[in-house]
Amino acid sequence: MKSTVETLSPTRVRLAIEVPFVELEPSLKKAYREIGQQVQVPGFRRGKVPAAVIDQRVGRGAVLNEAVQEAIPQNILAAVREHDLKTLGRPEVEITEFNDGDSLNFTAEVDVRPELTLPDPATIEVTVDELQIDDSEIDEQVKSLRERFATLKTVERAAQEGDFVQIDLNATVDGEDVPGGSATNLSHEVGSKQLLPGLDEAVVGLAANESATFTTQLVGGDFAGKDAEVAVTVRTVKEKELPELNDEFAQMASEFDTLEELRGDVRERITKGKRVEQIYAARDKALEQLVAAAEVPAPEGVVSEEVASRKQAMVDQLERIGASLEEYLAAEEKTEEQLDEELKTAATEGVKIQLLLDTLADADDVQVSDDEFGHEIVHRAQRAGMPPQQYYDQLVRSGAAAAVFGDVRRGKALASVMERVTIKDAAGNAVTLDALKAEGDEAHEHDHEH
Repeated sequence: MKSTVETLSPTRVRLAIEVPFVELEPSLKKAYREIGQQVQVPGFRRGKVPAAVIDQRVGRGAVLNEAVQEAIPQNILAAVREHDLKTLGRPEVEITEFNDGDSLNFTAEVDVRPELTLPDPATIEVTVDELQIDDSEIDEQVKSLRERFATLKTVERAAQEGDFVQIDLNATVDGEDVPGGSATNLSHEVGSKQLLPGLDEAVVGLAANESATFTTQLVGGDFAGKDAEVAVTVRTVKEKELPELNDEFAQMASEFDTLEELRGDVRERITKGKRVEQIYAARDKALEQLVAAAEVPAPEGVVSEEVASRKQAMVDQLERIGASLEEYLAAEEKTEEQLDEELKTAATEGVKIQLLLDTLADADDVQVSDDEFGHEIVHRAQRAGMPPQQYYDQLVRSGAAAAVFGDVRRGKALASVMERVTIKDAAGNAVTLDALKAEGDEAHEHDHEH
């Protein structure tokens, strides 16, 4: 095999490869074997059909084609190794010349990792928002906790927003009952807009055993898109009673003895969360500066593959919830072209960051231990709700294990970079990575607990 490499751009090369016919013999023999297993010829056992008979029955051209399809990836791999290329994505192959008995000549265009000149992370300085906590944020958290301990008490008055009502519903279109359009003894929070449009407005002002009708547009079933008349009858009205905010509440709702201690814990938790947000903001800004300083180009082929992958993932997710891409676009008031452009922008940025981190990982000779890789597999398996070994086997079968390994390596490179970057808040105070480390330790403990 002979090969030459031509640089088309900083991120793309064209390999020209010539494979002598004699080097195709192993692939040709394999093609005859495999086709021989598939065809059935009277007088010959399956797998024992002579090559001349296969040529007659299937055609020499079909056998040559199968041999070439197997030989091309092998020879691309050999050429990539010979020229020490760091390839990205799938190559685009074009056979330039091939006749039976002659050399196979083809080209393969493929994206490659660009050579980057990396800035010293110690020269990068980022500024993030100052950490500020308002008492209203603590009040909001305590309010949510208080809501969880609320009780419902039946009242002899008309329903108002925030009440819970037990209701009966019956929907009709032109006097005809709607299939599945009736329900009895439904519990509903007035004002939550969780059921039919128009229901909350109809229920407000109704006391127990009082009824009203309202019009709503149906969105599913045989009458989809039509207006339905809905009769609603209130059975009971219950108001939400919240516990008093005092030390007793703190003891009931938490491990703390006083409300002051409870609020202190809430403040600490909010502070932790905001410190982590600060560091994530610093990470994004540092990466943005590093990508710009290194002038990282984005390989078009890799970006296109990433856009297609992200779009397919979006379609799959929508299908799981019973929706379509068209419905999503209509709800978001976007065209498919606008979505593609958004995906391209995000994918381009993502690919640039990956290239930067891969180069940084090489520069720092970042290694990934079996324990680190195993921990990531366990973590991802838990998120997917699968046993770790089953998850890993699935990764290997799909060829995605190397991608996970790359993610772990890039994560370590990023952590190393962030240790060297200078982070300050708007007031000039130094911001450390302690909060992120603490969160990582907690997540690590959580993984082992479960």
